Amino acid sequence: MAKPALVIFDCDGVLVDSEPISIAVLLDMIAKSGTTLSEDDAYDRFLGRSMTTISKILHEEYGFAASEADLDEMRANLFARFELDLKPIPGIAETLRRLDVPRCVASSSQPDRIRLSLSLTGLLGLLDPHIFSATMVKRGKPAPDLFLFAAKTMKVEPRDCLVIEDSPAGIEAAKSAGMRVFAFTGGTHSRGGRLEAALASLKPDRIFDDMLQLPGLLEATPKVR
Repeated sequence: MAKPALVIFDCDGVLVDSEPISIAVLLDMIAKSGTTLSEDDAYDRFLGRSMTTISKILHEEYGFAASEADLDEMRANLFARFELDLKPIPGIAETLRRLDVPRCVASSSQPDRIRLSLSLTGLLGLLDPHIFSATMVKRGKPAPDLFLFAAKTMKVEPRDCLVIEDSPAGIEAAKSAGMRVFAFTGGTHSRGGRLEAALASLKPDRIFDDMLQLPGLLEATPKVR
């Protein structure tokens, strides 16, 4: 048993309770094109993925090619909703203050969105400047590139890292990177059990739903060999 040398947090759904807002704004954009997509399908296909990957899936699987104007409008609508409604995950600020190990953020979102989210929720000062975006690597989640890049930049071996994730794509990415991973199911979008079942099927090292538990859980985290 060994505490991790680095904790890597996803942002959306782990630090900030943004997923319901993000999915609603995305579905609004898709609906304007005449494409029909359910909320459950949107969560299944897009949770934890970068906008580049989402746009590719929409084009290849649903025949919807989002224009730059579509994406700009969606981003503006999303940021406006964040200004009004975005909240931190309950307990995350206290947890970050209690953690006695280095931490960073590795998110599929663009850097301006990550910083806005953390700023609006009062978390930026607890994590800055160690913030990594999928725009910094060639492949987004579920590829391991982003987590490996974060670990290399933070000068920590992958086996000594612990990832906190809320999406199947993120769990897969952490495992592919050779890192330990905890699945967090305390976000609003996790209610109902559908997501937790999907995460459990990927066999993360732990599943937990209360961020205040995290410091204690780190004391008994198996080390990857």
